Amino acid sequence: MTSQKGAAAKPNQDLRAWLAQMEAIGEVTHISGADRENEIGGIVDIYQRKIGNPLALFDDIPGYPKGYRVLANLLTSIPRINMTMGNPPNGTEIELVQHWRRYMKEAKAIPPVEVKAGPLLDNVLTGDAIDLFKIPVPKWHEHDGGYYIGTGDMVIMRDPDTGWINYGAYRVQAHDKNIATVMCSKGKHGDMIQRKYHERGLPCPIAVVCGVHPALFMIAGLEIPYGKNEYDAAGGLIGEPVEVILGPKTGLPIPAHAEIAFEGFIHPNDKINEGPLGEWTGYYAGGLKQEPVIRIETMMHRDNPILTGAIPGIPPDDDSFYRGSYRSGAVWNQLEAAGVPEVKGVWSHAAGGSRLWLTVSIKAQYGGHAKQAGLIASQCHAGAYVNRFVVVVDDDIDPSDMDKVIWAMCTRCDPREGLEILRGCWSSALDPMAYSETDPRNARVVIDATRPFLRRNTFPIVVRASEELEAHVRAKFPNAMPPRV
Repeated sequence: MTSQKGAAAKPNQDLRAWLAQMEAIGEVTHISGADRENEIGGIVDIYQRKIGNPLALFDDIPGYPKGYRVLANLLTSIPRINMTMGNPPNGTEIELVQHWRRYMKEAKAIPPVEVKAGPLLDNVLTGDAIDLFKIPVPKWHEHDGGYYIGTGDMVIMRDPDTGWINYGAYRVQAHDKNIATVMCSKGKHGDMIQRKYHERGLPCPIAVVCGVHPALFMIAGLEIPYGKNEYDAAGGLIGEPVEVILGPKTGLPIPAHAEIAFEGFIHPNDKINEGPLGEWTGYYAGGLKQEPVIRIETMMHRDNPILTGAIPGIPPDDDSFYRGSYRSGAVWNQLEAAGVPEVKGVWSHAAGGSRLWLTVSIKAQYGGHAKQAGLIASQCHAGAYVNRFVVVVDDDIDPSDMDKVIWAMCTRCDPREGLEILRGCWSSALDPMAYSETDPRNARVVIDATRPFLRRNTFPIVVRASEELEAHVRAKFPNAMPPRV
């Protein structure tokens, strides 16, 4: 055991400092005595059914010391996402989208800094002392095939050619005291890096962090371009370098203020059965498969560690909700970069797990403008993975207002001309409508729900009080008026 309690606190990198902020605004519910076998997962499932429910912090877990906690339902509220990103808690969804747009355009990168001490080093375990089940890892869903220590996590690897450090949010199942598996979909950076090592007959070094400040986790779940360091992006998001320690066996950089981490190696052709896990599409679509084994050589954790869980399930869920505002901003920026003019808004709906449904609002400038916007949104990097529907609407439609989006689809879309079906697109085995397990592609639809361009000047006008009339009655009868929508 190595004590590092003298390390300076870093509020922007420390989960406990973030948790204290959430406590201060009434965003935490404390739950005592729930077991890890069924009750924690059952409670989290209920909490995730409605956006805006508080964090769930579990303590006094049967069979574990008091203080060994599980924290879930992390980023399913706008105030929590706002504060994680350094914004006031009362910002709106669209303001979040604009924040991500600015962040991506500025591309502010602050590289990590190596330190020798940090709270993560309170306990450093090797050999027979390693035990993943020292942590109260829940069975998150009733039909899961095991215990997933890695959901709200960071999985860290290094490219063997360039030294590029990548970290992503991949699911990690705990199988034995020192054995875990990692599941990376084909085409994801983690899968690409593993293959580079294994094609040379080499083991792939890997580190897994499963208790971390939500800002670092958020970056793990985003589509940072290939070759770009997520630590640099995280530093830009929090406004300071992420402090990292080097894993003693792998040399991989691990956040010094993390709660729980372990490192080891994935050897070529070393696989065992993994899954199933109830996934972000809302189904057990991945099934039971052979996935790469992590042979763990070092485990580290803080005193009284907190395991963070971002649990996939029927959307909206903790695994997908926060990504919607990021993906909306990313698609918007990529549409503009591709030359699509007059994009007025983008929304990646939480009901589609932030991937399956995109709505794009435009001010139509020419015939084919809507179709151009929809086709590009469906295939740009931020929008292509496991997409199903892209709907393009006029600029009088708020893309985040599904009532208005469906109204536009029902009244402005001509199915003879307004639907395009794309086949053989990038998907995942987690997609229940992928072609097959061996061919994880899918089909998708682009829907033009804008007024027909050649009828835009003669299309029937909308039945809605004018802005002038609304302003007048609101001013004259303020106490009788509902909130503006």
